[in-house]
Amino acid sequence: MPYINVKVTDEQVTSQQKHKIINAMTQVMVDVLGKDPATTFVVIDEINTDNWGIGFDQVSQLREQKLALK
Repeated sequence: MPYINVKVTDEQVTSQQKHKIINAMTQVMVDVLGKDPATTFVVIDEINTDNWGIGFDQVSQLREQKLALK
């Protein structure tokens, strides 16, 4: 019974995109490990960019810096 936890930043991931992620992750378990899709769980956690850090910076800060460079 696979449990897959996908974490993404909360930057407007649509319901359709989430559906595609769930389908793709489930299909990987079927194709690679031969798992039953009926017992494969996929959970998508959307993390606020203030709560996600890369190195010393919050993702929200990195996004702001990137926009300022344009």
